[in-house]
Amino acid sequence: MRPVARTISDWVEEARRFSAAKGFDFTWEQAPTFLMLLVTEAAEAMQAWRDDDREKFAEELADVVIRAFHIASQLGIDLEAEVERKMEVNWRRPYRHGHKRA
Repeated sequence: MRPVARTISDWVEEARRFSAAKGFDFTWEQAPTFLMLLVTEAAEAMQAWRDDDREKFAEELADVVIRAFHIASQLGIDLEAEVERKMEVNWRRPYRHGHKRA
């Protein structure tokens, strides 16, 4: 039997359960610490890219997403709705929004 596809909301809920079970709950005032943990995971992905280690890069990128799920779960953010809303905004932007160099 093929597993049921999971939504972003499912993953956020799993992050909430994991956080509660492992003692990683936090409050709004502690959010900067957890944002920096997200930044740390992104930095680890960058190092994996520098090392040309695609497997490690993929693992670290997953950690970035898991950290985002965790933050959303702790702060009561409907991440699925926010992603949908933000993608609608992004689709309306012109090509290479902001005229930044590639």
